Amino acid sequence: MTEKPKLAVYWAASCGGCEIAVANLHEKILDLDAALDFMFCPCLLDTKKKDIEALPDKAIAVTLFNGALRTEENVEMANLLRRKSQLLIAFGSCAKGGCIPALANLSTKEDLLSSVYIDNFSVDNPSGITPSGTTSFPEGDIHLPALLERVKHLVQEVDVDYYIPGCPPESHQIWNVIEVILSGDLPPKGSTIGCGNLTVCDDCDRTKEEKRITAFRRNYEFYPEPKVCLLEQGMLCMGIATRNGCGAPCTKANMPCTGCYGAPEGVSDQGAKMVAALGSIMDIGDTTGLSESEIAGRVDSFLATIPDYAGQFYKYTLASSTLGGRVGR
Repeated sequence: MTEKPKLAVYWAASCGGCEIAVANLHEKILDLDAALDFMFCPCLLDTKKKDIEALPDKAIAVTLFNGALRTEENVEMANLLRRKSQLLIAFGSCAKGGCIPALANLSTKEDLLSSVYIDNFSVDNPSGITPSGTTSFPEGDIHLPALLERVKHLVQEVDVDYYIPGCPPESHQIWNVIEVILSGDLPPKGSTIGCGNLTVCDDCDRTKEEKRITAFRRNYEFYPEPKVCLLEQGMLCMGIATRNGCGAPCTKANMPCTGCYGAPEGVSDQGAKMVAALGSIMDIGDTTGLSESEIAGRVDSFLATIPDYAGQFYKYTLASSTLGGRVGR
């Protein structure tokens, strides 16, 4: 009997939603099992790290690696799975662009630990203890992997063959990717797969007209019209700067796109793309006769209606962006 190709799914710094998306293949997971030996997935299977280390190099046909690289353990597993895998795929927004874990790059590691374990209203820690290194107990030692100075996305540490976007990727797109892999008809290395080449706006069936926006409104401030473009209603919808392929489920549910599929084809920086788009639709009224400082004041008032620039424009892509996450000192 011919041995089935091996499939691994690994979870680094992420929430676990990518594993749920795999489970959401529903009955197709039986087809997956029929075609591939699903042999490593720490949250679903009991395969150990030592079992992976014992495999010959390239013994795993495909590894779906989800999660950013936040700790030394994440880096170690990325390098191990790169050696053992024929195809290493950055699976989901965290592996592809850093996602929410990478927003920590806007602070230092020390500030992050302080805000979580010391300077926090819900924590009682008078000794200022933060997790580090090895701690000994009568029952044995606990070893904690060290935090990296900065969160990385996968390709900043190892060679990556393909990228699958999404937070998490849509299950139907995961299956599409699996079928492509099984067919052997793979796109060029480095391609983003399991998605489209246009924007979410192309998949969104809301009515779109000329966009002129005087201010942005938050989700809780009003109930938007169900058939009108959300951006035109003053909601900060990232669809105009986000790759399609998800099917636009958020806008169909009367919620703005937050950008989880990353930048469209040919765009290197999703946040910059969105900022450029806003510059063309921002309406600050008639500026005839106004001084430069007065015009600047109107622009500032408009921008003040955006509550969190980094969280809005780089929620999923900060680590892979031109900005990268810079800490001013």
